[in-house]
Amino acid sequence: MKINAPNYRGYQFPLDFISHAVWLYYRFCLSFRDVEDLLAEHGITVSYETIRQWCRKFGIEYARKLRRRQGRLGDTWHLDELFVIIQGQRRYLWRAVDQDGQVIDILVQPRRDQRAAQRFWSVHGVIQNLFRIGRHLLRSVNHRLLRSRSFLVWQEVTCA
Repeated sequence: MKINAPNYRGYQFPLDFISHAVWLYYRFCLSFRDVEDLLAEHGITVSYETIRQWCRKFGIEYARKLRRRQGRLGDTWHLDELFVIIQGQRRYLWRAVDQDGQVIDILVQPRRDQRAAQRFWSVHGVIQNLFRIGRHLLRSVNHRLLRSRSFLVWQEVTCA
């Protein structure tokens, strides 16, 4: 399957750094400042605001390509609702999960609006599903093989 390369022209950092920063943010649900610290540990000095811009631009593009590769999701899916407190304010967290336990999407809203929640799609779920392998169900050899395949797909999508 041939995938068009994202346009990395005009960026100061190599595409490997950009794709790694986006992967860290979406795969592990880190803050932009946490990603900044992890990259700094490896000698890569970049601001959290730059990482935010990378995630905003490239994360959506990567997720779109992963969705195309993913093909059709399960026939049935469920919408979970959860109330959370964020910075002292009540928010509504919606999570769409298909019959196989794959997270289709996650949405946080200030007001409860189920119709709007049923129409969302996001980046976190798609990227996390690529690396959610079910480690507890596999032997270590098989887990490493599937994880390697996930990284190959990620490299192909990001063209890194």
